[in-house]
Amino acid sequence: MMQLVRTTVTIDDELLKELKTIAAREDRTIGSLLEDALRDHLNRLAERQAPFTPLPRFTPADPGLRPGVDLEDRHAIMDLLDGIEPTA
Repeated sequence: MMQLVRTTVTIDDELLKELKTIAAREDRTIGSLLEDALRDHLNRLAERQAPFTPLPRFTPADPGLRPGVDLEDRHAIMDLLDGIEPTA
């Protein structure tokens, strides 16, 4: 059984006027319109969210830094990534 909870929200006055008009036209309550709008929004968010896919793990045979790699020298690291060997 669904449990209903009473709450207070603050919304723009023009939006409330439009909501009241729609509720009267459709013979519905403002609460039911807000519930539907919130459900629609949450469903759209869930559809857009990509499912979680764990990344594959890689364990190198020889872990650790390569000789000559200085983690504080970003230019040397970019050169290594580009296949340029460090100069001694």
